[in-house]
Amino acid sequence: MHRGSRRWLLLATALLTAAATASPAPAADRGQDGDRHGRHPSHGGLSATIRYTEYGIPHIRAQSYPDLGFGTGWAQAQDNVCILAEDFVTVRGERSKYFGADGAPDGSLSSASTNASSDLFFRGIRDAGTVERLAELPPPLGPSREQKQLARGFVAGYNAWLKQNRITDPACRGADWVRPATALDMSRLSFALSVLGGQGRVADAISAAQPPAPGAQAADVPAREKTGEKAEERRTREQAEEKAAEKAEAARELFADDDAAMGSNAVAFHGSTTANGRGLLLGNPHYPWQGGRRFWQMQQTIPGRLDVSGGALIGSLTPSIGFNRHVAWSHTVATGVPVNLHQLTLDPADPTTYLVDGEPRRMTRRTVTIEVKGGAPVTREQWWTEYGPVVTSMGAQLPLPWTATTAYALNDPNASNLRASDTALGFARARSVEGVRRTLAETQGLPWVNTIAADARGHSLFTQSQVLPRITDELAERCSTLLGRFTYPAAGLAVLDGSRSDCGLGRDRDAVQPGVFGPSRMPTLVDAPYAENSNDSAWLANADRPLRGYERVFGDIDTPRRMRTRGAIEDVAAMAARGGLTVRDLQRQQFADRAPAGTKGAAEAADACALLPGGKAMTGDGRAVEVGEACEVLRNWDRTMDPDSRGALLYDRFWRNLTGALGAQGVWTTPFDPADPVRTPHTLNTGSPAFATALAEAVAELDAAGIALGAPLGEHQYVVRDGTRIPVPGGTESLGVWNKVEASWDPAAGYTSVRTGSSHIQAVGWDGSRCPVARTLLTYSQSQNPNSPHAADQTRLFSQQRWVTSRFCEKDIRRSPELKVVKVMERGRR
Repeated sequence: MHRGSRRWLLLATALLTAAATASPAPAADRGQDGDRHGRHPSHGGLSATIRYTEYGIPHIRAQSYPDLGFGTGWAQAQDNVCILAEDFVTVRGERSKYFGADGAPDGSLSSASTNASSDLFFRGIRDAGTVERLAELPPPLGPSREQKQLARGFVAGYNAWLKQNRITDPACRGADWVRPATALDMSRLSFALSVLGGQGRVADAISAAQPPAPGAQAADVPAREKTGEKAEERRTREQAEEKAAEKAEAARELFADDDAAMGSNAVAFHGSTTANGRGLLLGNPHYPWQGGRRFWQMQQTIPGRLDVSGGALIGSLTPSIGFNRHVAWSHTVATGVPVNLHQLTLDPADPTTYLVDGEPRRMTRRTVTIEVKGGAPVTREQWWTEYGPVVTSMGAQLPLPWTATTAYALNDPNASNLRASDTALGFARARSVEGVRRTLAETQGLPWVNTIAADARGHSLFTQSQVLPRITDELAERCSTLLGRFTYPAAGLAVLDGSRSDCGLGRDRDAVQPGVFGPSRMPTLVDAPYAENSNDSAWLANADRPLRGYERVFGDIDTPRRMRTRGAIEDVAAMAARGGLTVRDLQRQQFADRAPAGTKGAAEAADACALLPGGKAMTGDGRAVEVGEACEVLRNWDRTMDPDSRGALLYDRFWRNLTGALGAQGVWTTPFDPADPVRTPHTLNTGSPAFATALAEAVAELDAAGIALGAPLGEHQYVVRDGTRIPVPGGTESLGVWNKVEASWDPAAGYTSVRTGSSHIQAVGWDGSRCPVARTLLTYSQSQNPNSPHAADQTRLFSQQRWVTSRFCEKDIRRSPELKVVKVMERGRR
């Protein structure tokens, strides 16, 4: 016997363990989920083998989908039980019961500002039976048999882990809110992620929406200029248009800031650009470093049926982004607006009745009650229409008042979508880029992301295949209200006249549900030399093959790109033109840490700095600051955000101050040119008084923190794990750094904690063997439990700009020097 094989068998025997679950699987399900004769391999109980390799990465092997779910639930609980348990509390609407009404959720599953608001939202969903109805729909509209089996197995594995293990994570050790879960909890969690950009975005507004008090009045405002309009009417209309324009700008900022916590880069290279004619994929999602939207690495295998590796959002059944023997994929947060509003014309006698074609329709009142720790239950009413819930705002800057004559209802098509897990499962089983496209067409389950993919045959793909309300430009032109005539062009947010039945959304023939776009309408780019996205619209997925002709709700065209997009296109276009690419080139791109805003502006800043009179500049509050040293630091800066880069911190603070004063476009003197969208705008606006002020305040900030102007970035951009500082590479959004990191500024010490940024990174290619050539990195490591050995090990790799070599094939898993084999089993009826 081979020495490596003998070692593996010895470890497997020595480390064998058994697990029990709270309840055995029903006999009928066991017959369906077992072998072809109806016998389950564990004689009535679920089972899986989990092989851990370096950095605590589990390779979960099972004989069926319920078994695979069991192993996945067990392994996720092992690393992140507190996150899972808290997510289940959230989607049950029980945060106030355990944590108090006034506390704040972490924002992972909705934008609710308090626990009470979160509970009212999720309890309302629970009371209405929304998720139960969706779960019973037949596929493809509802979840597949395999998805249900995975979910049932997952909760059995999670519950078994709870029963058999002691929690060491201080976040929930001994907590009474850590309870067994159900398959319905898993469906609720999937639903919450689907509506994150829709109903979840306005959770506060759904619970706050209440009819106006009796006697309230509101003047009707004409939607368009009328012939023979009187002067007073014109002034009223112009005032209304001015307010609508302000709200449109608020809407634009609202949707433009969607990736503040979640964004991404991804690029797929066609075989014509690579060294061996096979595809390459680099995925770099930017997600929160704490809480329920963390990724977690795993490999899942059912021999002969499924073999996939990647990163899953905690609580997900399969990898959200990943690769198999044939194809690799990643996602980026898309610009498509996943909701629209219907402006309701109300019955003058009853503000809870709205008119459609002159006929009255009653709103549905939902009375929701939540339990509160140490207090009396709280009851609120919610109001629903055929379009969706009545809302009174979309954020503080976009009020939508419910008056005696008008209300607004939110349409969120993802509130009918439990298909995302089936999309991920289809990707896991795909054998090519075409298989990824076929999965997207069949499941139509992605709520708010683009897909970028490459395969071993050399094909590349970008597609914005997401669930969007079927808002065509023609419909918006014909049916927009006054507000919608401003918000739709500016932000892609349609506000339609809800009083007209001819303003309904209709249905595409190839759409699985009414009111959404079918696959044939999605912006898609196939087999371009490169296909890249950095959270701008589909327009420049490839700058030489721009995409046009899609509806405004998908995103804009001929508008300025964010700095990260411009830098990314410069980099990947140059890589594609150079050719001969390998996985190593992807690794270099990830950690080049180039700051495009610096390459475009640092030299000009240094020159202008040197010309300041007396080597001084004034802060906004009138303090004179010596800036002579800053000029030389900027001149000598290497234009990267590497941990050892000197001058990066100074330019970062200067740039934040300057863009805060002048805006992303105002910092340049040469404006944006749609004919040259990657290189424009350019030329730093050093003539603005804001330039010297921004520089003075940056120097003053560093002086106040006791930080030398030329201090290495890593000394003051770091995270603390187990009492030790770990330097963090990368930089902020506005600097355009591919390796995006958003950290919190401590005026006394610098950037001492990372809120969001690079997360599960993967660089994937193929060499003709059965094993993908893959390098991965989970920046914040596998576990949020500070007592876990895998709470910071990959974070240290990230700091050192090092990678994990993926162990995908059996031979590589068995050769791991840290191999640990665990058998988990459900004690069922025999």
